Amino acid sequence: MQAKIVRLTPRRLLERVSRAHGGGCIKCGSLFIEVEPAFVHCRYCGNMSRIRGASLLAQEEWEMRSGMRLAS
Repeated sequence: MQAKIVRLTPRRLLERVSRAHGGGCIKCGSLFIEVEPAFVHCRYCGNMSRIRGASLLAQEEWEMRSGMRLAS
């Protein structure tokens, strides 16, 4: 059995990323955003901005655990 190591982005870094965009969506300016492990997702217009350097593996694991993706 092999272990999978996933590097998680600290919450402070994610908050700093959302504040860098003025605290809202970079497309529409809405404050109705959700910070995911690898993306900032606007729930108003649907825009997804990639967080540079964030782990896509952590994003995939987050999607599976939150029920957004079926585990295979």
